[in-house]
Amino acid sequence: MEMHPVVANNITKYYKKYSRKHKFLTLKSALVSRTLFSDLKKDEIFKALNGVSFQIEEGKTVSIIGENGSGKSTLLKILAGISKPTGGEIITRGRISALIELGAGFHPEISGRENIFINGIILGLSKKKIQEKFDDIVRFAELEEFIDNPVKSYSSGMYMRLGFSIAINVDPDILLIDEVLAVGDAAFVPRCLDKINEFKRQGKTIIFVSHDLSTVERISDEVIWLKNGNIEMQGYPKRVTDAYLEYIGNRSLKRAAEQHREEAGKHDGNEKNWGSQEIVIERVRMTSSDGTEKYLFQPNEPLSIEMDVCANVRHDDFVFGIGIFNSEGTRVYGTNTLIENLESRNIEGNVKVKITIPALNLINGSYYLDVAVHKRDGYPFDYHHFQHTFQVNSLHKDIGIVRVPHEWQFSGNIQFQKINEE
Repeated sequence: MEMHPVVANNITKYYKKYSRKHKFLTLKSALVSRTLFSDLKKDEIFKALNGVSFQIEEGKTVSIIGENGSGKSTLLKILAGISKPTGGEIITRGRISALIELGAGFHPEISGRENIFINGIILGLSKKKIQEKFDDIVRFAELEEFIDNPVKSYSSGMYMRLGFSIAINVDPDILLIDEVLAVGDAAFVPRCLDKINEFKRQGKTIIFVSHDLSTVERISDEVIWLKNGNIEMQGYPKRVTDAYLEYIGNRSLKRAAEQHREEAGKHDGNEKNWGSQEIVIERVRMTSSDGTEKYLFQPNEPLSIEMDVCANVRHDDFVFGIGIFNSEGTRVYGTNTLIENLESRNIEGNVKVKITIPALNLINGSYYLDVAVHKRDGYPFDYHHFQHTFQVNSLHKDIGIVRVPHEWQFSGNIQFQKINEE
């Protein structure tokens, strides 16, 4: 029978919520006022984890993703033995080292040196073994000048560096890492990822919790998506992160649409839609290259905007246009048929208008779409302002407004290696 280093069987974790109607500062005051039992009366049970089961193969790196409150950190604390499950069973095989909460396990009043020895002993190392590894721990953490200072004087980045260095130098079989890398120094995080890749090559088992999906995809063999304390999806990293991004994007769009409807209800309808209605844009759709209606795109994906238009009376002076705006209201792009030297001749009855953008090249975010039909002099037939939205989910970290196509080239004695390459 194959042995797995980590097995979770039907893990549940419940937290009790208590009434806050009668707050008190001390047990004595509660007893005096006879409110102890009423204040501690259970209102409800919050399910942080609800029957979570999985197995992790030896030497695999598994990332856990999900929104805040989904149960990620609770699960990691149970795996580390910091917290006990309400129900179910955790089976682990081998030495576990955990980097979970920033500064957890550090005594703020004593030095970094003393904290290294205390943490090493807690993790099962002898004093002699800690002495052997001490210089490596300090060197990797880049704290040579500060190691005898009390850790309460450390920055969050110094905390993270020391915690990570201790965690990796106790020679664990299983390494647990929570979101703490998010507060790391920019120059130190790549070194952490290099060390994680080194652990992978050594056949260590790693469980990694992060919101950084690009890192998750890069280092993981498998991804678990937690949602409301349940495993929503588990499997190949790209497949799971794409599904998660689509869920987040669709939810954001739903919220945006609700907000737009609320805002529209506060104002006159003409603020979002105006024109003489001699030509009417009856329907607007955004579609992918295969014609499927969608509102969540990757930056290199094509986007088609389709309009169903009705002209009850024949016209020969008309212009169709679009405008794309980011969430701050900045115009990202705009064009129309007149700008592109298409001279109108005739429109009558029901027609379809379609514009295709081969690659969006936009950075991550929410966008608003304006569509319009008007005369050449700007006289509006029908103008839809900020009534249509779509989302771009990008794993790239570039900034600005658009993602400009580009490539790097180098010559001479200069060398780079892609971070995602081992």
